[in-house]
Amino acid sequence: MIGGEATKSGPFAHSTNTVQQTMFTVILALSPATLFNLYLFGWPSIFLFGVTIGACVIAEAICLALAGRPVTHTLSDGSAILTGWLLAMTLPPWAPWWIGVLGAVFAIPLAKQAFGGLGQNLFNPAMVARVALLVSFPVVMTAWIAPHPLFSASAPGLADSIAITFGGQVPDGVTAATALGYVKTELSRGIPVFQSLVEYGRGTNLTYTPDLMDLATGYKPGSLGETSAILILIGGLFLMRRRIITWHIPVTVLGTLFLMGTLFNLLDPARFAPGLFHVISGATFLGAFFIATDYVTSPVSEKGQLIFGIGVGLLTWVIRTFAGYPEGMAFAVLLMNSLTPIIDQYTRPRLFGRTRKGEPLPLKGKA
Repeated sequence: MIGGEATKSGPFAHSTNTVQQTMFTVILALSPATLFNLYLFGWPSIFLFGVTIGACVIAEAICLALAGRPVTHTLSDGSAILTGWLLAMTLPPWAPWWIGVLGAVFAIPLAKQAFGGLGQNLFNPAMVARVALLVSFPVVMTAWIAPHPLFSASAPGLADSIAITFGGQVPDGVTAATALGYVKTELSRGIPVFQSLVEYGRGTNLTYTPDLMDLATGYKPGSLGETSAILILIGGLFLMRRRIITWHIPVTVLGTLFLMGTLFNLLDPARFAPGLFHVISGATFLGAFFIATDYVTSPVSEKGQLIFGIGVGLLTWVIRTFAGYPEGMAFAVLLMNSLTPIIDQYTRPRLFGRTRKGEPLPLKGKA
C-alpha cells in the first residue's frame, strides 16, 4: 500500500531485452566468424557444427520432458542453440561426430540441467564440455587441421567429408600445429620462444605455412573459435554496442593477458611468449567476449567483473606458460566460475540503510 492505494506494479526497472533476444543477438555476433571458419575448414566442419548444435537441442528437450517442463516454450529461448554453437567453436573442425554428441551430454544434462536449468548453473556449460572432452580424449581434441577452404582444390568433397565426420577417416598429411601448441612443443625441445615464433611464421616443420598475421585474420590451424580473431573481436564489440555485455570483463581479460606476456617476455624472451602473441592466439577473443561474460556464471557488479576478468587473464597465462596444455582459456573460466559466488559476496553494492553484510545500520542518537 502506498498512500492508502494498492500498487499495481512493483518499483522495478524494466528492460526490453528478453532471454531469447539476448541469445540470438549473441548468435548474430558470432555469425561472421562462424561462417568464415566453416568456409575455411569445409564440409567436415559444417557437419560437426550441425551435429553439435542438434545434439544440444535434443539433449535439452529430453531433460525438459523428463522434468515435466514445457519443451517447446523453453527451447525457444535459444540457450541450448547458443551452448551448442559455442561448444562447436571449441572443437577441432574435423573431429568425429561422436565428439559433438558426447560434448552435448556433458554440457546440457550434466553442466546445465543438473543444476536446475538456465540461470541456475554454476559453471559455463560449453566450457565444462570442452574440458571434459579434452581430458578424456586428448588425442582427438588436439588433432588440428590446416585450412582447406570450401570448394578449393585441397578441400575434401562431400563424400569424403561424410567419411571424415561420420567415419573418422581423416586423410594423412593434413594435420598442423596451432601457434600455441607449436611454441610449447618447441620449448620442451629446448628451442627458444623467439626462434619458434619465427619458424612458425615461415612454416618450418609444418605441413601448412602460415604468416604470423594469419593469427589475427584467421587463416591458420585451430578450432572455429581460435581462428579469425578480428571477426570475433568485431562480434564482441557489436555486443558491447548493443549493451549485451560491458567492457569490464573483456578489457581486463585481454589487458591482464597482454601485461603478463609483455612483462615476462621482457625479462626472458627465450622462455616467455610476448603479450601480443597471447592476445591474438588461441581462443582469447572468444573467451573474453563470448564465454567469460556469461551472465549466469560471472559476477554481477562492475567491481566483481573486473576481479573476474583479471583472474581469467592471469590463469590463462599461467596455464599456457607452465601447464601441460597449450591453451588455458577454458580451464581459467571454469576456475573463476567457481569463485563467482565469493566475488559476488564481497563486491555486491551496499543496500541503503544496511552494512555490506546486510545488517541494519545503527540509528544515531539511540541508546
